[in-house]
Amino acid sequence: MQVLLIHGLARTSLSLLLLERRLQQAGHTTEQFGYFAFAESFDAIAQRLWHTFQHLADRGPYAVVAHSLGGVLTRAALGLEAVLHPHHVVMLGTPNQPPRLAPLAWKLPPFQWFTGQCGLNLTCPQFYRQLPQLSSPYTIVAGTGGPRGLLSPFGNEVNDGVVALKETYMTAQDSVVEVPVWHTFMMNHPRVQQVVVESIG
Repeated sequence: MQVLLIHGLARTSLSLLLLERRLQQAGHTTEQFGYFAFAESFDAIAQRLWHTFQHLADRGPYAVVAHSLGGVLTRAALGLEAVLHPHHVVMLGTPNQPPRLAPLAWKLPPFQWFTGQCGLNLTCPQFYRQLPQLSSPYTIVAGTGGPRGLLSPFGNEVNDGVVALKETYMTAQDSVVEVPVWHTFMMNHPRVQQVVVESIG
C-alpha cells in the first residue's frame, strides 16, 4: 500500500521518520508531504495536497497518516475536487473540532507570523462548519497524557497537552483510540505506531 504521511503545524517531515520506517518495515511504500505554514496559505497547501492525492491515485490505492493539522488539511484537500479517496485515513491528534487553545495562541504575534492562515483557521468556527467530513474509512488516535486540574487550560478534561479528547471527534459516533501520550511526539509511541499499521492493514 502507498502511504502518504503529513506532519502537523510547526513540525516538519522529520517528525514522522520513525513512523515512516515502521510502515516500511510492515511492507508499505511511503511518501511524505511537507509544508511551511509561514510561507504558504492554508488554501495553497490544501491545493498542493490535492495534486499529491491525484498523483498517488493514478498509481493505485493509497492511505494517509496525518498528524494534527495534517488531518485538517487532508479533509480540506479531499473536498476540493473529484479524486480517488484514500483506502484509509489515520488522524493522530487532529483537532476535528475548533481547539480551545488556538484563540489563546493567536493573540501572540509570533504564533500569528509562524502559522499564518493555517493558525487563523484553527480559531474560526465558521471554517470548521465548512470543512468536509471524510468519506473514506478513518481511524482517530487521541493522546490522553496532557495535564488536568486547576492549572490546566483543559480543566479536568482528557487532553494531549494541545488538543482535548473531545476535539478530536469528527462526529459524535466516532470511536477514538486513546493512548496515554502527549500531542507533539505521539507518532513515536509504539502503541500509536501499532494502531497505524493495523488500521491501514
